[in-house]
Amino acid sequence: MKKGLLALAASVCLLAGQVNAKTIVEIAADDERFSTLVAAVQAAGLQDALQGPGPFTVFAPVNDAFAALPEGTVETLLKPENKGQLTNVLLYHVDDRKLTSKQIPMGSNYFKPMLTSERTCITRSGKGVGIADGSGATANVIIADIQAENGVIHVIDKVLLPGQRPSC
Repeated sequence: MKKGLLALAASVCLLAGQVNAKTIVEIAADDERFSTLVAAVQAAGLQDALQGPGPFTVFAPVNDAFAALPEGTVETLLKPENKGQLTNVLLYHVDDRKLTSKQIPMGSNYFKPMLTSERTCITRSGKGVGIADGSGATANVIIADIQAENGVIHVIDKVLLPGQRPSC
């Protein structure tokens, strides 16, 4: 897994800081490490919205982050009867602003994702950016600032889950 993350970092760092002529969805669809995320976005019917003008900030979990969920979770969420729950999980990963890593204030602050009933706590320090979710766990931004024509992607190592408001 470490080699995979290093390879991801090396290949995506080439894109960081550059404006990409592709949308967030197109960037994710072109990278096999986001295949589970792309399948989830399609199953939830969010691909058209996320290809829109934005701006969006997407905290994008890699396939390994989905694989770390309890067995059967992804398969259950992808079923048509669970579209609402899947949509909520995905919207918990999206902010309706373009937030580069430098625009995230130092320290810990609540952020309101597009799943407006929920909050995340984003902490920026000298060590990087972490996002506490409703499960009480923290995702780490492993690659920041992948520029898209309609926003920015921050690659994370955990799927964010709504739930209790995290401590911040």
